[in-house]
Amino acid sequence: MTRFDRYMLSQLFVLFGFFALVLVALFWINRAVVLFDRLIGNGQSALVFLEFSSLSLPKLVVTVLPIATFAGAVYVTNRMSGESELTVLQSTGAGPWRLVRPVLVYGISVALMMSVLTHFLVPMAQGQLTQRETEIAQNVTNGLLTEGTFLHPADNVTFYTRQIDEDGVLRDVFLSDRRNPDEGVIYTAAEAYLVRNEANTATGTTLIMVDGLAQRLDNTERRLATAQFRDFSFDISTLVSRDQDGFQSIRTMITPELFEDWDTLGARTGNIRNGIAEEFHQRFTQPLFCVVAALLGFATLLVGGYSRFGVWREAAIAFGLLVVIDGFRGVAVDLVRNDASNWPLMYVPSLFGLVLGSAMLTHAAYPGWLARARRRRAAP
Repeated sequence: MTRFDRYMLSQLFVLFGFFALVLVALFWINRAVVLFDRLIGNGQSALVFLEFSSLSLPKLVVTVLPIATFAGAVYVTNRMSGESELTVLQSTGAGPWRLVRPVLVYGISVALMMSVLTHFLVPMAQGQLTQRETEIAQNVTNGLLTEGTFLHPADNVTFYTRQIDEDGVLRDVFLSDRRNPDEGVIYTAAEAYLVRNEANTATGTTLIMVDGLAQRLDNTERRLATAQFRDFSFDISTLVSRDQDGFQSIRTMITPELFEDWDTLGARTGNIRNGIAEEFHQRFTQPLFCVVAALLGFATLLVGGYSRFGVWREAAIAFGLLVVIDGFRGVAVDLVRNDASNWPLMYVPSLFGLVLGSAMLTHAAYPGWLARARRRRAAP
């Protein structure tokens, strides 16, 4: 690797790091606001918020890396062109294929980083995140035991307790259940206890209310019925826990685990072959798209040449090409979802981008080939 390669590569990585940091911060703040409102509003601590935020970062970085790769390549190429560095190199005989070498090393390096994320870090983080979400959803104390606050653990359900004693006794409990549109029920009790079902501790949770009143309003006949009770049990499992189907999600499995026979894997995860094929091949096509982003960002600006008005037009064209290629990726994913045998189509958009970038470099290396071909056809 020559001194020029090291120089350009260092510039590319510096700008890549800057754009990646800025984009991750912007996307993370946008997500953190929603996450903060959901977790803190449900009585979770700031440590839980930080844990969930950190676990969601790998997936967020995967979304940002191709954009940062493209932005770094465009910015460095624009700066070197504006400062005539590329012009000087071309005047010494360095052609486009020679100049693109550090850009390809840059794109492949980012693709390797992306591969570590897609094949290992993202599935592991998603698995841990799913586990923590399940634990919090199954933890009744996080869902209901917040004194002096009206809580809504589910749609059309309201829960309130005035005080929680040190021994776990709930004082002055109010529970409104309006999930049935034909009737609404309000339970009030002087005391209440939360009891786990020993036969099924994962999902069974019962609220035992003592010395209370049940009021049932029939919305169709507009009749109110009341009943006093000494003790009453109310199953709140559906309010504080999510439905678990017993299947492991393929999105939480690292790529080496997906090399298992897909029929066996589908029976274990509850996914059909189409979904497994999409997830498996997408983990390979996402890093490849980083190479395409770097190549198109450099090649498009190089073809445009020097202009005192800047290269914003070429940058916009390059960005438009990336958007089109990414749209083709979405179409290919839909085709694989319908038929797993279409998996080679997921690689076509990235290959098309590589071919297009190579064609631009070839055109930049031989700028007059099209005019010469026309003159030869026009000559008698």
